[in-house]
Amino acid sequence: MLFHAPPLDEVEAQVLSQIEDLKTKLRWQLNEPRRWFGSLRRMQFARAVQGSNSIEGYEAALDDAAAIDLGEEPLDADEETRLALKGYRDAMTYVLQLAGEADFTYSEQLLKSLHFMMTSYDLKNRPGLWRAGSIYVRNDETEQIVYEGPDIDLVPKLMGELVVALNQSDQSPPMIRAGMAHLNLVMIHPFRDGNGRMGRCLQTLVLAREKILSPVFCSIEEYLGRNTDAYYEILGKVGAGAWHPERDARPWVRFILAAHLRQAQTLLRRVKESEQLWDTLERRVAQLRLPERTVAGLWDAAMGYRVRNATYRAIFEESAEEPISEAVASRDLRQLVEAGLLVPRGEKRGRFYLPSEELWNVRQEIIKARDPRDDSDPFEVAASRLTPRAPSAPAQLFELGGSAAEA
Repeated sequence: MLFHAPPLDEVEAQVLSQIEDLKTKLRWQLNEPRRWFGSLRRMQFARAVQGSNSIEGYEAALDDAAAIDLGEEPLDADEETRLALKGYRDAMTYVLQLAGEADFTYSEQLLKSLHFMMTSYDLKNRPGLWRAGSIYVRNDETEQIVYEGPDIDLVPKLMGELVVALNQSDQSPPMIRAGMAHLNLVMIHPFRDGNGRMGRCLQTLVLAREKILSPVFCSIEEYLGRNTDAYYEILGKVGAGAWHPERDARPWVRFILAAHLRQAQTLLRRVKESEQLWDTLERRVAQLRLPERTVAGLWDAAMGYRVRNATYRAIFEESAEEPISEAVASRDLRQLVEAGLLVPRGEKRGRFYLPSEELWNVRQEIIKARDPRDDSDPFEVAASRLTPRAPSAPAQLFELGGSAAEA
């Protein structure tokens, strides 16, 4: 037996409708060819990798996560964090490849393979294998055990049930199905380590297969990374300390819907701001008669990322643009410094570039124009929009021959 999603009530259906409207807007905007799309996609992928790993304690600056994604060395992240991020990057890249496969099927071996990609940097994690014994989740602050996974003898059977459920045709909304896949894998806790990352990766895979959005933009891992305490709290509430698939999963469903709503709102804002920033930078580059390609490096710097020769070159290796040499990249970056748009820091291989005051101000002006952030509870808002029904008269009044007015 697995956890099952409850039927959506009217309030949840309204929130789901809001999310679908937002994702439709995103799909239209992201399907149009834009010069900034590659940069936004690259950083969104890095945000997902960074967010999911931060939940497990692997903290890295966003530009380090982006550098690892590009195959470059991070500036600050330690070796274990680099390997964890690289492993998750590899698994997520494979997920994006699988999103369009016509003959795709879920399998236990696929889940084991994704786990191997994520955790093979440390063999004690039993990469690609189910755990060999009991497993407990411990609160590091209190040293208390907050969750105990199901008995090891149940793991193969439960994972088999999960795979069967994933392959079955289901009329549930894709966001709910993906969220329940996430919940069930985390609660089964089939691996010695990396169960949270696997649950989040599986959720992204289910969403990507539905083709609601470009796979990179359908993930909610960034939101989960920014709301880790709430994420753990809701898992604890639904799990109640042990394997209890009979428990009500509605709190989890609502949490996932809220995550999709907030992430979609954030993405719509980023799309709008990316276009504004890119257009402004294009005009400034044209005024200074700098190479048009330098806009990509300036965009990264304006977004707060440390630009390096290697990461600047990697942008063009990943895009449809003509690749550039190390010497050309050095010349471009030097010109941007001379133009007062970038500020160099460090020496030789450790050199990187930060935005100048002029470039920083361009970004800040865009941020100042944002609408106030909406932190209201989407379910309370949706409930308030429902037309209240007039209370019905108590049944016994009519049975006794009286009326509501007389009562």
